[in-house]
Amino acid sequence: MPLYEHVFISRQDLSNAQAESLVEHFGSVLADNGGKVVDSEYWGLKTMAYKINKNRKGHYAFLKTDAPAPAVQEMERLMRLHDDVMRVMTIKVDEHPEGPSIQMQKREERDNRRERR
Repeated sequence: MPLYEHVFISRQDLSNAQAESLVEHFGSVLADNGGKVVDSEYWGLKTMAYKINKNRKGHYAFLKTDAPAPAVQEMERLMRLHDDVMRVMTIKVDEHPEGPSIQMQKREERDNRRERR
């Protein structure tokens, strides 16, 4: 099955638990349609570069999935219809990188990568 990475932003007035429950909800949608969530990360409440739906901040979540295209389309459709989700981005990837995403790595680790170049 194809591999995908999804990032979505939910409204700032949700609690952390509610934002994390959205990740579980959309993971179950994938599972119901024959896919699976390989890894998920909750990036927290972050300030956005510009306002989206009159919100300056949003809860960011990241999913690594292994799912057929119809399952991904259904999940995206439900994300776009959900009132709490403001933005969705899905990318098809060849393979999932090992370890945490760049957003979850410590700042020192990211700075060390720049120095090596």
